[in-house]
Amino acid sequence: MVDVQTEVHIRVSRAEVAAFAGNPGNAPRWYGNITSAAWLTGPPLVVGSRVAFSARFLGRTLDYTYEVVKLMPKERLVMRTNQGPFPMQTTYTSSDAGDGTFMTLRNNGEPRGFSVVAGVLMGPMMRRAMSKDLENLKSILESQRPHT
Repeated sequence: MVDVQTEVHIRVSRAEVAAFAGNPGNAPRWYGNITSAAWLTGPPLVVGSRVAFSARFLGRTLDYTYEVVKLMPKERLVMRTNQGPFPMQTTYTSSDAGDGTFMTLRNNGEPRGFSVVAGVLMGPMMRRAMSKDLENLKSILESQRPHT
C-alpha cells in the first residue's frame, strides 16, 4: 500500500482554490507529470464524472480514467481509478487558513504486479512530485491574485 499526503498554504480563498484545483482542465497547468486531461462525461464536476488523463511517470506514458466518487464543494474532492498496474485514489481537501486556504493532496493505492516491488520506491518519489505540484498550484493562484 502506498499512501502519500502533502499540504500547502495558499493565500487565496478556499472557493478559488477548490474551483481551480477541481477543474480537470487545469490539471496539466499545475501537475508536473500530467500532459492532458479530457472530460469523458462533460462538465460540471459531479459524483460519477469521468475524466481521462495522460501522464509521464518514470519515463513512461500512463493513460488512465478517474471517476469522482465524493464531492463536497469547496471542501473535498475524491477521485479513483482502478486501471493499470497502480490503482489510485486522489483526494483534495481545502480548509480555511486565516489569510487563505490550507490544501491537502493525498494519493493512496495498492500496486499490482511489478508495481508491488516499485511501490516501496514510489512513496518518496510521489511525495516529492506532489509537493512540487502543490507549490505550482500555489504559485499560479497567488500570481493571479490582484496586488494591493
